[in-house]
Amino acid sequence: MIRFEKVTRRLGGRLVLDAVDFEIEKGETFVIVGSSGAGKSVTLKHMVRLLTPDAGRVWVGDDAVSEARGAELERIRSRFGVLFQGAALLQWLNVGDNVALPLREHTDLGEEEIDRLVEERLRLVNLEDVAAKFPADLSGGMRKRVGLARAIVMKPEIILYDEPTSGLDPVTSRTIDHLIDNLRRELGVTSVVVTHDLHSALAIGTRIAMLHEGKIIEVSTPEEFIRSKQEVVRGFLDAQYITQRGTWETA
Repeated sequence: MIRFEKVTRRLGGRLVLDAVDFEIEKGETFVIVGSSGAGKSVTLKHMVRLLTPDAGRVWVGDDAVSEARGAELERIRSRFGVLFQGAALLQWLNVGDNVALPLREHTDLGEEEIDRLVEERLRLVNLEDVAAKFPADLSGGMRKRVGLARAIVMKPEIILYDEPTSGLDPVTSRTIDHLIDNLRRELGVTSVVVTHDLHSALAIGTRIAMLHEGKIIEVSTPEEFIRSKQEVVRGFLDAQYITQRGTWETA
């Protein structure tokens, strides 16, 4: 569904992506991990052409998004929903209006149908009672869930998650993990998650890719990932106190 072909990108003179190749299959949760500055978010931005490769191509299905412009690019982007790292809610709008924003900007739906869709999406993230509240009244985890409701309100095929558990406590982080997994199963979406949280990656990923020094050095299932012999992968696992046994083995 999403394919990177020899994608290379420099930022500020630094080689961030170095001939990166991988393919994401329809309906999976593909998790990209790596240390800070490894190029995880840069990779995500290439999928919706917020960045353009210096060399190589990015495909979404049969569309070369890395070369798309104008109406074609907007059509490709409409296939995506995005949960930004800070949720990116508008503080002067209440929750319901934040979730409704894409519908009001990009569709001709009437207010009754918009209200129905907003209520439906808030129910999916277990926040059906907060539509009238403002972002400042919510916890960090609740704001992330509102951002997720907004990301799925247009019924996208693909959801991009940029550090979805960043800044959250472990219990709230696991709640977000469950929501990501439930949405994949209930809506049939393809999920791409960028995170430094390996506990999250192992819990939700169908496959995990590790970026290191601009290259993908490992792509494997969670079960294979925790048994990797690759030295950098082992160091990353050890730094987060992850052994070869854990709940991910039976998830």
